[in-house]
Amino acid sequence: MRNKKPNYRLPAEWENHEATWIGWPHNREDWPGKFTPIIWVYCEIVKKIAEGEKVRIIVESSEHKKKAIRALKDSNTDLTNVEFFILKTNRGWTRDSGPIFVKSKTSSELNLVSFKFNAWAKYNNYKKDAHLPGFISKKMNLKSIKPIHKNFHVVLEAGSIDSNGDGVLLTTEECLLDPKVQVRNKDFSKSDYEKVFHDYLGIQKVIWLGKGIVGDDTHGHVDDLCRFVSKDKVALVQEENSKDDNYKILKENKERLESVILPDASKLEVIDLPMPSPVVFKGQRLPASYANFYISNSYILVPTFNDVKDKAAIGILSEIFSDRKVVGIHAVDLVWGLGTLHCLTHEQPLMD
Repeated sequence: MRNKKPNYRLPAEWENHEATWIGWPHNREDWPGKFTPIIWVYCEIVKKIAEGEKVRIIVESSEHKKKAIRALKDSNTDLTNVEFFILKTNRGWTRDSGPIFVKSKTSSELNLVSFKFNAWAKYNNYKKDAHLPGFISKKMNLKSIKPIHKNFHVVLEAGSIDSNGDGVLLTTEECLLDPKVQVRNKDFSKSDYEKVFHDYLGIQKVIWLGKGIVGDDTHGHVDDLCRFVSKDKVALVQEENSKDDNYKILKENKERLESVILPDASKLEVIDLPMPSPVVFKGQRLPASYANFYISNSYILVPTFNDVKDKAAIGILSEIFSDRKVVGIHAVDLVWGLGTLHCLTHEQPLMD
């Protein structure tokens, strides 16, 4: 039986942040042959975010911290808003290994929901990453909530969902419901997930999209596909080339969204974002998408790919987010790690 009034609310990303968590790169296997330029991309990310909020950086050791500080100073980053925390990790994709922050409806407290992380049901080396929610809970002195359903600790990555801050959530069937490929929670149905989202994240309505973009090794994360940009608007990537493998996938998702009625009986507005031309490296198509932007307090950081559509994507997001500066972050090297800006960052909302 579903609680009529959930105790928690999942804030939207555009709400005020206290900080952004990010893991300083250290695993060369994530960007084989391209690790060196990645450091400088991270410096640009931290530099911009730190203008409007704290940046909390996970490092491996004191020596790793020294290297990060040296690179940030070389990049002319103001370190006033930068904090370092030492925790050994497998990778730096804090969007997915970190906790999901929720606000209590009965108090002004910020809590964290510690979903189980199993490396997208794909990799074996994730045991260190799985400690991140507990580490943040302890360091920030925040209550940790363990989501249990059917007597199981629920597996979920934050990149697989997106919230409008008002009880509506986006996700994909490919990621959460595929019975054979990268299975997160065996035998979970839509109603199982909807109960979990309701009870632990305060979600009243779930919008189920179909498949994610081609090349996404998470098997359908929504943050490469479609994002809320306000309570009643989403930005959805669309492919113009009818011969591209993404074309039908993205059209089908748009059809689903155009029929959505929100809890207040209004229609959902769908704004098209372009897709860049395919980014292929060593014969592998990579998950290059402008939907993987990150909303910080001062900036919208948009992944760019040396593509003619970079300018159009930045222009569309500039019109949507007129209260923030919208800038491109070079992501051609970054996406070789099979993720870009949103995958690397995780917002900690400001307490009320």
